[in-house]
Amino acid sequence: MAQLKDIKTRLQTVKSTQKITSAMMLVASAKLRKTQRMLDSLEPYLEGLSRIYNILLAQRQNFNSPLMEERPVERVALVVFSSNTGLAGRFNHLVSAELLRAVESYKSLGESNVLLYSLGDRGVRDILKRGGVHYQGKFQSIADKPSLVNIKPICDELMEKFTRKEIDKVELIHHHFITKGTQVMTRETLLPFKVEKLVPEKGEYLEDYIIEPDSELILKDLTPLLINLQFLIAHIDSLVSEHIARMTAMQIATDNADELVDELTLEYNKLRQQAITAELLDIMGGSFGR
Repeated sequence: MAQLKDIKTRLQTVKSTQKITSAMMLVASAKLRKTQRMLDSLEPYLEGLSRIYNILLAQRQNFNSPLMEERPVERVALVVFSSNTGLAGRFNHLVSAELLRAVESYKSLGESNVLLYSLGDRGVRDILKRGGVHYQGKFQSIADKPSLVNIKPICDELMEKFTRKEIDKVELIHHHFITKGTQVMTRETLLPFKVEKLVPEKGEYLEDYIIEPDSELILKDLTPLLINLQFLIAHIDSLVSEHIARMTAMQIATDNADELVDELTLEYNKLRQQAITAELLDIMGGSFGR
């Protein structure tokens, strides 16, 4: 009977855990839909602004911004996007591994010249234990709240340091969403700024537009905006991948719990049947003994 009680207790525990993993899977799925809509709406916006930027640049060949200056890298800033919570499969492990590779590639600069910013702390724990970076702090409060308002302070700080030549390069390290089944780690350069060269369609040049006040001022205003958008899209990209990873992990956990419940139920029924049979045999044996 003790064994039956143990199995029954374990069965109840597994069923309770299954409810939790199932609920977490549904929450991750809802968050995924929300962040994916944000990503789907922002990417065409960035592409449209980049096209306008290229059209203006085609007429302003001599335009130069301090944010576009390329120079020898003596000091670098790494911005890492991970999560504040676990239960997301290998999501944070892959971020940590990519960060370690990035830090190793800048090892020759020295610890004080490799600045580390993190949105979410799970992916930076290993490197903080090992050292090799000058930690600038974690922005946990905005790690799961992507918006231009939230990311503007960190972007402004990075752009200001780059303009003052306190840093020579800024890299973003994050998961890149391709499909629900495929996300890859990526390192992209935020600064110096390079807009993607989108070739304007035939006739799509300045003669088709009225520019007010002038193209150079517009380019100056668009440059930091595009940098902010690139940062924001990387942030949302990472969150989409995180929600997919958590949803997948919770789906696997729920399926495993289903299988375990079936196995425990079968074992419980077998033992219960054996106990009933043994009790019947005892009763029958007692009857024949009279």
